[in-house]
Amino acid sequence: MPLPPAPTRRAALLAPEDYNTPARKRTSTRTAATEHPATAAVDTPAVSTETAAVASPTASADQSTVRSSTSARSGRGRRTTNATGTAATQAAATSTRPRRGTSATAAPVVATEVATPLAATTAATPTPTPAVATPAPAPRSRKTRGTGPKKLFVLDTNVLLHDPTCLFRFEEHDIYLPMIVLEELDAHKKGMTEVARNGRQVSRSLDALAATQGADIGKGLKLDSTGQRAAGGCLFFQTAALDYQLPTSLPQGKADNQILGVVEALRQQHAPREVVLVSKDINMRVKARALGLPAEDYQNDKALEDDDLLYSGLLALPADFWSRNGKAVESWQSGPHTYYRISGPIVAQLMINQFVYFEAPGEPSLYARVSEIRDKTAVLKTLKDYGHAKNAVWGVTTRNREQNFAVNLLMDPDIDFVTLTGTAGTGKTLMALAAGLTQVLDERRYTEIIMTRATVSVGEDIGFLPGTEEEKMGPWMGALDDNLEFLAKGDGGNAGEWGRAATNELIRSRIKIKSMNFMRGRTFMNKYVIIDEAQNLTPKQMKTLITRAGPGTKIICMGNLAQIDTPYLTEGSSGLTFAVDRFKGWPHSGHITLARGERSRLADFASEVL
Repeated sequence: MPLPPAPTRRAALLAPEDYNTPARKRTSTRTAATEHPATAAVDTPAVSTETAAVASPTASADQSTVRSSTSARSGRGRRTTNATGTAATQAAATSTRPRRGTSATAAPVVATEVATPLAATTAATPTPTPAVATPAPAPRSRKTRGTGPKKLFVLDTNVLLHDPTCLFRFEEHDIYLPMIVLEELDAHKKGMTEVARNGRQVSRSLDALAATQGADIGKGLKLDSTGQRAAGGCLFFQTAALDYQLPTSLPQGKADNQILGVVEALRQQHAPREVVLVSKDINMRVKARALGLPAEDYQNDKALEDDDLLYSGLLALPADFWSRNGKAVESWQSGPHTYYRISGPIVAQLMINQFVYFEAPGEPSLYARVSEIRDKTAVLKTLKDYGHAKNAVWGVTTRNREQNFAVNLLMDPDIDFVTLTGTAGTGKTLMALAAGLTQVLDERRYTEIIMTRATVSVGEDIGFLPGTEEEKMGPWMGALDDNLEFLAKGDGGNAGEWGRAATNELIRSRIKIKSMNFMRGRTFMNKYVIIDEAQNLTPKQMKTLITRAGPGTKIICMGNLAQIDTPYLTEGSSGLTFAVDRFKGWPHSGHITLARGERSRLADFASEVL
């Protein structure tokens, strides 16, 4: 075995433990090696530095000194010889400097190794390559709620008092509250009215937003900091005086004009960002548009954008329904009702408890209710004809198709919630009372009738009303008295004066008149509840009343959406519209829109032309 070569000047610089390292065979003539700093291979000047290897970050200080010394010697092109005196290689190497921006402990060393007869004995000692930390992926940004630029909405006080949760209804857009709005909120917070309760709720929401950790009013309060994930914008307050110019014809001290001035100042300050005033006051929006300021109504409280889209509760079958689907219809009899199982594209338009009818000249008519929808089929259940005298309800027979649909809902014990809409004189109150008296006095299904209504006057209020709760509600229940008089006359027959008085006394004993102001916390069990003039209720009031229902209770909501007397309520934001839209398709609810008036020819004509 030949003796090892004599140590050269480069070999003398090796550490003692490096002499026991086994040699490694080189298999490539163009590789990027991660070598010990003292035994780095000689570089060729033509090699690119793109394949730089990472040096050990734990190199000691003396190794760094060795690296610099070796690089300096190899830079002068010194020739090295082995023990036999033969020339090994002529190196023209250039020392590689670390790239700008890299750390001093990770200087790249690039080498293209030259094969020599002594390659096996002069192999460089490998050093374990440190694991390079993979950068963490960038956090995925939250899904944007809108595609357009974020707007800045300036809220009027009436919007906050109308919907106390409106702060969280503007999605990704920002909200701005002028200081005069906070002053008006403070003025409305006292009392037990609905407006006062809403004002206190808004104040609590503002306090919760300002009390969150890291909240900075100057930079804006994050609207989702209290758990309202639907809101992605910020809430800004007026923390400094704003410079604006309004026409001299507008009084400067009025609150509405101050809000308009704030909108004008924000438009100039945040141009070209869109600044929009949101108000429930029509005159406020008109003045804003007259000044060239964008203004909008608060739309989030509306259940429907278009009143024509309100669920009517009935659907007319096409004239060719039987010719197209007659062979595929399956029918069977169960008691007094006939059932039809239908299929086809019309099933997609149907909902549970929706009424369908088929009327064509020369063909038998069909009046049915959807009792089941499964996959692509629906089951229709025929109705009971309450227009016939033998099926009269407390002496009342129906006069048209929609009234028959309504009485079928009112008399069905499986239906817990019924909504009736229609113009004046369509028989809503009369049918509800007749069905209630039949099920309370004759069938004993319910224990009593509870009747309430929204106490919103048409004209000026007449003031304080003396007496008990029922006596105070008496003037509001004129419709109840009129209908009870008609029902008592029809049921009494020729019983005489004493018989009619006894009947009236019995009926009155089973009807309780309650005020809506005292409904909070109550639970009605086995009651027949009638809510009259429900179009004047807000969605919050409607929720309060419907949630009073206990086991065995049935609730009937009636109203005319064309006779709304409550300020800031429209056909789209009424509590009655809200209930109809939310309950459609529920298996234990039903709705019918009554189209034909049956009061008198004078009332029908007045409803059309006035």
